[in-house]
Formats: sequence, structure tokens, C-alpha cells
Amino acid sequence: MTNEKILVIEDEEKISGIVKSYLEREGFTVTVANTGQKALQLIKGGHDLIILDLMLPDMEGETLCSRVREFSDVPIIMLTAKSSEDERVRGLGLGADDYVVKPFSTRELVARVKAHLRRAQKKESGVLSFNNGLLKIDPQAMEVRKGDSPIPFTTTEFKILLYLAQKAQVVINRFQIVNKVLGYEFDGYDRVIDAHIKNIRHKIEENPQNPLFIKTVYGAGYKFVGQPDDKRF
Repeated sequence: MTNEKILVIEDEEKISGIVKSYLEREGFTVTVANTGQKALQLIKGGHDLIILDLMLPDMEGETLCSRVREFSDVPIIMLTAKSSEDERVRGLGLGADDYVVKPFSTRELVARVKAHLRRAQKKESGVLSFNNGLLKIDPQAMEVRKGDSPIPFTTTEFKILLYLAQKAQVVINRFQIVNKVLGYEFDGYDRVIDAHIKNIRHKIEENPQNPLFIKTVYGAGYKFVGQPDDKRF
């Protein structure tokens, strides 16, 4: 049995019912939303993957995908009757991870769900190494090393650093960090996230004023710019 939670955003009850049934048969916990607004409320409860129909009654699926990407990196599989190459490219460009065209094979959809969840889980494993071993992050041991020396990190600091490192070269805004690390109900996140980043820099940077790993992108957020080494340990 699996513990992953999947949100199916689909207004056609027949389709959502079939997809829900097949996924639950595989051991997933499945929630269905038939509108974009309901989906946005449910997403805040935390899900491991989203199946998103682009033809919703209250908003375009592309709009919903963009809004989700403002605060979450959860895998998104778009499910739609739109089949042109331009439409698929546009959907993927908005942050979707995959694109399944109706009519579709339910078995294939389930296989794609499993594949994306495996990739997401793989990101969490293996020691990340940057700048010729200058910085190492071990997700399993929740340990950070600068060279060969372990560095004391709070749980929150570790989660923030790991999240940024796994999204290397991508600008991450404060709300995305809050959603991933602290949770939706957290208040006053701007000041707190900035304080955490300051503490992290003092621990991992030789010169926090000229950082090698975490850069500030003014007006946008933060970006991890460490150079990944060729292998994970």
C-alpha cells in the first residue's frame, strides 16, 4: 500500500470516477475537485501529485496550473481534449510535468502517476554535493557538511537549504519556501524566511556578502547557484 495523496481536478464525473477508482485500487488516497476554486482550497491540504483537466467550468486549467506553481512544485499531469502540439507545449511551459490527451488509457495514466511519484521521491534521496565537495547535503541523515566538517542546522534551516538546492538555478519566492517548509497557515513569512536565509548563509558561505550558494534575486526571491558535482554519494 502507498500513502501518496492525489488530487484529481476534473468536472466530468464519469472520468473522475474512473480515474479515482483505478488509483484507489493501486493504494493511493484520492480526492476529487470539480472546479478550480475548490481545487485551490483542497491543494492547501497537501498532495503528492495533481491530475488536472484543462476544461474546467470556472477557470482555465492553464490558469490554475500557473497559480499552483506560484506556491508549489507538486507534480502536475494535465488531462485534456486539447491535442495540438502548440497547446501541449504551452501547458508544459506553464509548469506541468506531463500531458495526457483524452481519450486515454487509464492504465497508462496510472503508470505515469507512479513514474512521476518515483522521480519526486528520488529527488529526496542521495547526498547532494556542490562545488567539488565544498558543500554536501544528506537528506536522509539531515546533515550538512562544509568540506569534511559537519555544520549544525535547525530542522527548518535544513529543509530550506535542501529545497533550494533541489531547485538549483531556479528562482524561488518566499511564499513557495513557506508552502514547502513551514506550511500554508504560517504568518509573517517574509521576515522569517529572510532571517533563516541569513543564518544559512553564515553557516555555509565563506563570505555571506558575496555568496557562492544562495543568491538574492531582488524583488523575486532566492536562487541556489552552487555547481553540482557529477555524482551523488
